[in-house]
Amino acid sequence: MSSAKFFIREATPSDVDVILGLIIDLATYEKEPEAVKATPELLKKNLFETPYAHALLAFSGSASEPGEAIGLALYFFNFSTWTGKPGLYLEDLFVKPEHRSLGVGKALFGELGHVAEEKGCARVDWSVLTWNTPSIEFYEKKLQAKPMTDWLGMRLEGDGITRLAEFRKN
Repeated sequence: MSSAKFFIREATPSDVDVILGLIIDLATYEKEPEAVKATPELLKKNLFETPYAHALLAFSGSASEPGEAIGLALYFFNFSTWTGKPGLYLEDLFVKPEHRSLGVGKALFGELGHVAEEKGCARVDWSVLTWNTPSIEFYEKKLQAKPMTDWLGMRLEGDGITRLAEFRKN
C-alpha cells in the first residue's frame, strides 16, 4: 500500500459543488454522463436540508491541509422487516481513477461500517454493474461481500411512478 495521504470526513453544505463534480466523474466512468440530473440545489436540499441521504468525502492531504476531493460514498438508510433493524444502502462509491489502489475505497467502506454499527444496522447493501469486474473482485475478495444472486433489481422512474396513481384506493 502506498504512503499516499488522504482523509475522510462527512460532507457539509459547502461541499455541494465537490459532490456534484464527483457524481459527474462517476457517471462518466459508468459511460452515462448525460444521465446526471442532479443540481447543486437538489443536492443541498436532499443531502442537507431534508436530509434523505448522506455523503462521505475523501480528500488528498490531511484534515489540516486538505487537497483535492478524490472519493465519495453516498448512502441512505432503509429498513429490514425481517431483522426489525435499519440497514445502510450505499447508493454510490467512487474514487478517482488516479487515486485507486491507495486504500481510499477500503477506508470509505471502513467509515460506512462505522456508521452502520453506530446506527445499529443489520445490513450494508449496494449494487454493482455486472461489467465492473475490478469492483466485483474487490467486493468479493477484499470485503468478502456476497452477491445477491437470488434477487433482481427493479425500478420505476418518471411516468412509471406517476402510473402508480392508477392503483391508489381513496
